[in-house]
Order: sequence, then structure tokens, then C-alpha cells
Amino acid sequence: MPYDKELDVSLFSKAWENDGERLTVSVMSYNEGAKKLQISRENQNAQGEMRFAKLGRMTKEEVEGILPLIQEALQHMD
Repeated sequence: MPYDKELDVSLFSKAWENDGERLTVSVMSYNEGAKKLQISRENQNAQGEMRFAKLGRMTKEEVEGILPLIQEALQHMD
């Protein structure tokens, strides 16, 4: 079965922003399935628009910034 965007539901989403970047912590459920944590990164391009980027490794500052968001997201995973 191919991915259907309409079946993907965001139950929680909050972002942490820093100089030209945004990390978003979300709780998602696909087709009323298991609730799963998603972390995504966006970087600002030369025109000032936010563009999706591979999450990859995170700095200590980034981890400290999103840790409270992860703890809050956990409450939405029950």
C-alpha cells in the first residue's frame, strides 16, 4: 500500500529555533497506528526560506533545546 498523506496525523508538534535553523519535534500516527516521535530539521536558505535538511548529528545546544519538547511529546504518546 503506497503512502497516503491524508492518513498521516500529527498529534503534537513544537519547534525550537536557533540562528537560521529550526528543529521540530512531532508525534505522528499513520492510519490510526502506533504513535511515533519524529524530529526534523529545517535550515534557512539565502532567500530566507526554511528548507528541509537531513537531521544527522546534533550539537549539545540543539539537544538541550529540544529535550523539553521531547519530554512534552512523551505525554502525547500514551
